[in-house]
Amino acid sequence: MALTKQKKEEVFTKVQSALAEAGSVVFVHAKGITVGETQSMRNTFRENGVKYYVAKKSLIKRALEEKKYEGEMPVFEGELALAWGEDFVAPAREVQGFVKSTKDKVAILGGIFEGRYMNASEMTEIASIPSQHMLYGMFVNVINSPIQGFVVSLSKIAETKTSS
Repeated sequence: MALTKQKKEEVFTKVQSALAEAGSVVFVHAKGITVGETQSMRNTFRENGVKYYVAKKSLIKRALEEKKYEGEMPVFEGELALAWGEDFVAPAREVQGFVKSTKDKVAILGGIFEGRYMNASEMTEIASIPSQHMLYGMFVNVINSPIQGFVVSLSKIAETKTSS
């Protein structure tokens, strides 16, 4: 079904505002995904501060050309959607989670990270970066490890003294 000129302008404006507010953007291809899977994906995205919008490729390309990002725009094949958020890593990480869970019905086509186009493999690499909360946990573990080793040593010394 063809879109009216007014509807195209609304979609174009929505894509422009998404690009303006985004920390990073992931170009998503989803084909053969069920309504339930789509709803689940949207709910998970919403919970993690990621927005998701499906639009015509031509309107997305036009909005991207106006922004003039560095690098080469990825090739868009098939259906196209945008996933974006203020967090730089969350959109890629959340989409990658659904790539795995939907058995490749969802695919990352590329994205925009720090003002430049990234290809699919680069965005997949970005998706592997742990969340900020996980990094905090890892940091606490690194700090706690020597202390824990010291406490275990003291406990062993105390055991040997009490047993003698």
